[in-house]
Amino acid sequence: MYMLAIESSAKAASAALAKDGRLVSQYFQCSGLTHSRTLLPMALDMLKSCELTISDIDAVAVSHGPGSFTGVRIGVSTVKGLCWGADKPAVGVSTLEAMAWNGECAVLGSIICCAMDARRNQVYNALFQFKNGRPERLCPDRAVSLDELSGELRQRGKSVFVTGDGAVLCFKYLTQQGIGAVLAPEPLRLQSAWCVCRAAEGKPLRSAAELLPVYLRLSQAERERQEKMDKEQK
Repeated sequence: MYMLAIESSAKAASAALAKDGRLVSQYFQCSGLTHSRTLLPMALDMLKSCELTISDIDAVAVSHGPGSFTGVRIGVSTVKGLCWGADKPAVGVSTLEAMAWNGECAVLGSIICCAMDARRNQVYNALFQFKNGRPERLCPDRAVSLDELSGELRQRGKSVFVTGDGAVLCFKYLTQQGIGAVLAPEPLRLQSAWCVCRAAEGKPLRSAAELLPVYLRLSQAERERQEKMDKEQK
């Protein structure tokens, strides 16, 4: 089974191709260019290099959030278009769940702390622990303050492996609070499409129409609109 995966939830963008759970190819770019310019050409060029077309793919996976509102929308829209055009099923996975696979190299028993910078002193976060060769979820995806997160990790009392594009921010805060944390090495810190492939394994295949973005909280424009409406109602 061939699976194509797309990851565009933050600054880095990538596309990966897996066959029967093994990595065949991955294209990765963190140039700051808009994903709408780079993502689809990256995926199609990768398939061409492997002498494949989208018609050879059995399913397409994507990180459907949380993350950058624009990045998530571009990734989900790209996969919807590919699946509709080629009549292929789609798989949406949590960005944080996919990111947890970066913690495979962590010390056994460590808490895998996945962190994306959500601004306003918050991170998009989920906690995992590896069991039987897979990351097991310890809490749902959430937007949480660094203070709340550090308090929870202190109570758990275990070594913490921090990964994600918000890992440096999170690591600095945790160490300042006296919490033993290990920062993931840079090659295992950012989101990757290969991790999306791994997170998608075993999940049900669905139609492109069922694939939806997951944002966790309102966008800045929506928050400002809501605040304005609340003031007008007072």
